[in-house]
Parts: sequence; structure tokens; C-alpha cells
Amino acid sequence: MKESRMTRSEESRPWGGFAVIEDLPTHKVKRIWVHPGQRLSYQRHLRRFEHWVILEGRARVTLDGEEKLLGEGESVDIPIETAHRIENIGEARLTFIEVQLGDYFGEDDIVRLEDDYGRVPEG
Repeated sequence: MKESRMTRSEESRPWGGFAVIEDLPTHKVKRIWVHPGQRLSYQRHLRRFEHWVILEGRARVTLDGEEKLLGEGESVDIPIETAHRIENIGEARLTFIEVQLGDYFGEDDIVRLEDDYGRVPEG
């Protein structure tokens, strides 16, 4: 059995925050929360696939320009290089689990296409 690298540290972002639950060479698992009315960047990844499971709240998920509404217990797959975003459309906090699969899980694998907080590189 592979040894898990667990962490309980949380990172804040303007839209909410996340905690890494497990980080291994084969996958990474995060618990992510989004404040009401906030959304993450519209982004894509070059080296990882993601699977999101909604734990609480209501979400609008955009995949390559198409929107889906998700509630508690529902999930969505995000293939490598698919443009995606999640938005909290409810009155309470949105919480979901993100499972990342691929060959690299660094935050620098985020290619931001749009961002409400000015984090898209110019050019």
C-alpha cells in the first residue's frame, strides 16, 4: 500500500478556499468551498483530469461553454484540456471534493482563460 501524504492545512482564495486531503504521485484530492455568489477562474489543465462531487450547496458548472446545474450528491468529470468553471449559485456555502488524476498536480498547471480577480496573464 502506498503511503498517503495527508494535510489539514487550508488555503484561502478570494472566492473561498481549499484543503488538500491527499497528495500522491498518482492523484490529489481536495475539499473546496466557494462563498455564495463567487466563482473560480474559467480555466483548463494540460496534465490532469478532474472529477468533482458536490457535498453541499448548488453549483453552476461550465464545461467548454456549456452550463450544467449540480446539487448535493451530483458529480461531473472534467477531461484534460477542457475549459471549466464552478460557481456557487446558492445562498449557502458550496462545498465539493475534487479528485485529480494525471501525471502532474501543481497549481502552475492552471491556464486561466477568464478570472473575476485579475489573475489572467496579459498577452
